[in-house]
Amino acid sequence: MTAGKTKLPIAVAIPTKNEGLNIAEAVKSVLGHFEAVVVVDSHSTDDTVKIAEECGAEVVTYTWDGGHPRKKQWCLENVRTDLDWILLLDGDERLSPGLLAELRETFRDPSAPKPAAYDIPLGYWFSGKRLRHGYTIRKRSLTDRTRSFYPEVGDLDAPGIGEVEGHYQPVAASVGKLKNSIEHQDLDPVTAWFERHNRYSDWEAWLEQHPEVKEQVRQVKSRQGQLFHKAPFKPVVSFAYMYLYRRGFLDGRAGFDFALAMSFYRWQIALKSREKPVR
Repeated sequence: MTAGKTKLPIAVAIPTKNEGLNIAEAVKSVLGHFEAVVVVDSHSTDDTVKIAEECGAEVVTYTWDGGHPRKKQWCLENVRTDLDWILLLDGDERLSPGLLAELRETFRDPSAPKPAAYDIPLGYWFSGKRLRHGYTIRKRSLTDRTRSFYPEVGDLDAPGIGEVEGHYQPVAASVGKLKNSIEHQDLDPVTAWFERHNRYSDWEAWLEQHPEVKEQVRQVKSRQGQLFHKAPFKPVVSFAYMYLYRRGFLDGRAGFDFALAMSFYRWQIALKSREKPVR
């Protein structure tokens, strides 16, 4: 942290499980800039906890009991509740310098009126390259915990997700937008990406087989997510949107590989959803 600068009145919570390759960069990107940096670990079997502590983060253990609250809502309810604002940062994410500067400007006057949450663009890295064009996701990562919450959708029995909330946003009465990015730069091999998305596709396929829960999830997704939720021919639409409309081809081979991988992910969901559910 630059000498003389006060810490941001925000608690950073980093949910982890076996993030040994990534956790040091995540912690280093926020340590010294925020009032609290807390790694919330789910019994990692690698050296995630050791590295986080050596980097200077506080570490607390989270044990899921199979019900609510899930991990992110648990963070909102339990991590440094003396601070209203909480920033949820995945173990394979880190803050960009531009975002740190923007947060300092946003919170320069802590008493100034603010929305209940902020959506932050996600800078996505795939196969070692930062994607500049094809990926346009925003995450509602920064929230005032007194005015926002993760909904309890009816997917506790769904496969593939488990202790962490699925691909949906926390609910907030009002939402602002920040311009600078959180960088999602996973240092794990690309095999880990496919393993994760194989699990995610299990969850998405389960939703297709349970339309009432799917609608609950759709209502708490981002606007872009809500629109795509209803799109037909999702594998083709996904590739065309990322690679052509959003000009992912300008990212070279990585842009093509990512658009194709996401199209394959959508195909997995469709294929799995057509299987007869096991009773």
